[in-house]
Amino acid sequence: MKKLSTILLLFLCLMLEAAAQPQQPLRVIVTTDVHGNFFPRNFVTGTEGVGSLARIYNYVSAEREKYGAENVLLLDAGDILQGQPTTYYYNFVDTTSTHVCASVLNFMKYDALTIGNHDIETGHNVYDRWARQCNFPILGANVIDAHTATPYYKPYTIVEKAGRRIAIFGLLTPTVPRWLPEKLWSGMRFDDMLETARRYMPEMREKADIVIGLFHSGVGNHETTKPLEENASLAVARQVPGFDIVFCGHDHRRADTFEETSQGNKVKVLNAGPNAQYVSAATLTFSSAVRQPAVEGNLVDIRALSPDASFMRHFDREIRAVNNFTQEIIGCNEAELQTRPAYFGPSPFIDFIHSMQLNISGADISFAAPLSFDGKIEKGNIKVGNLFTLYPFENHLYVMSLTGQEIKDYLEYSYSCWTRQITPADTSLLNFVEPEPHGVGAGEGWKLLAVPSYNFDSAAGLLYTVDVTKPAGQKISITSLANGDDFCLDKTYRVAINSYRGNGGGGHLTQGAHIPKSELPKRIVWSTDKGLRYYLMQEIRREQGIRGKALNQWKFIPEEIVKRIRPHDEERLFR
Repeated sequence: MKKLSTILLLFLCLMLEAAAQPQQPLRVIVTTDVHGNFFPRNFVTGTEGVGSLARIYNYVSAEREKYGAENVLLLDAGDILQGQPTTYYYNFVDTTSTHVCASVLNFMKYDALTIGNHDIETGHNVYDRWARQCNFPILGANVIDAHTATPYYKPYTIVEKAGRRIAIFGLLTPTVPRWLPEKLWSGMRFDDMLETARRYMPEMREKADIVIGLFHSGVGNHETTKPLEENASLAVARQVPGFDIVFCGHDHRRADTFEETSQGNKVKVLNAGPNAQYVSAATLTFSSAVRQPAVEGNLVDIRALSPDASFMRHFDREIRAVNNFTQEIIGCNEAELQTRPAYFGPSPFIDFIHSMQLNISGADISFAAPLSFDGKIEKGNIKVGNLFTLYPFENHLYVMSLTGQEIKDYLEYSYSCWTRQITPADTSLLNFVEPEPHGVGAGEGWKLLAVPSYNFDSAAGLLYTVDVTKPAGQKISITSLANGDDFCLDKTYRVAINSYRGNGGGGHLTQGAHIPKSELPKRIVWSTDKGLRYYLMQEIRREQGIRGKALNQWKFIPEEIVKRIRPHDEERLFR
């Protein structure tokens, strides 16, 4: 009997020891904001590109070999269908082949993807077709079918990896209607992220061992309680207990942090940043002695990796098709065009867009901004690929009805975002972040701006000055319309404006011109049926090129102060 008891005790000890041992870990790899960077080629410049899913596939393949494919989860947090000629070609030119984005993600064996706002920007015809071709679920718990009041996409999916049931929960920033024309998201509504996460969490925790957040919403402020917040990932991680780890995107800012929940535990939050240059990678290690897995994670720089050879062979046909499309010559550029001068006054780069918008629309006035932070088009032949530098987004063109007072208030708002109130002793004109963020490298000067450059709207069709010694709201003096006619604050004008701005993006119309968001659709009197890049292409073909010159319809004053400060700001931005 004593011998039997000893054997039982030994067996029990062995069982307890085995139970306490870590079990097979789960490896999670997440991309976000890829923006069409599938191949290691810059189709605009015809040179080797940085990042790419081709390089990431090299990393993923090695991780699957190391951990076992059955223990690796591959996810994406959205904004993958827009941004590069690669996606444009399969979005709007070759619409009969399997979409290259579906082909690439299927080849890489993604497990799930959360929809992004720039994916919605491509329109129903594109993202609905693409979603049907993907061999994995598209997620978006707060994207609701307005007709049925049920989710348009799956709220979450459950997969089995590393011997565990894992719920992957998708959320999209709910502020899509602020930026996009309704026809692009017709039949949808976008609910609050916090409320949606609270609703689904009990259900997921009951069904799954692990709950992963996969959010297309930036890091933002973890304390926020504001409804329909654009960047709410930290707030969800902190205020909705139950997530084991959260992966996010949208704001293009890399992040690696922990958030402490109301229950006292910490949730890892990772954001890999844009353009397939980094991935978020995490290891979840399990022990039956502890219910919650141990989580370790970091951002992995994949830029030095070689593109995977099998990936490149598999997509050789698609690479050649996109290259042929982007290399088509559509005109000639008489002089080099750069974005850089646009921060300090009128520039040929922006004024070409102004002129094109006025020609297409017949409007009285045009608003436009430098959408490429540091773009350049060389003198010589203009190829289709150059248009993705000139105009990187899929905006439509609106004509809106605005009063003279609203136009002035709009410009006051824009230039208050753009410039500081300066004194003769100041050494900075532009509105920089203070203090500067750490780790800003060459080519990342956009991180230094307090407001993104795509919100630096100037006007054409008006003659005006911007006095940078005056406070916000008192900088703009409008002399007349560009044709010499009087400009009247109480008169109504037709204004050419892109759809992002026309739907309230940037706040120029809502906060600047004080037009209620609900009234904006009533102000739209005309809209293109295609994206602005299409019309740019047609305008360049019609004119047989770009004869870029500044319209010189506005200027910063006092000119001597701006001239002195400008070199300092240029060095700071473009070092």
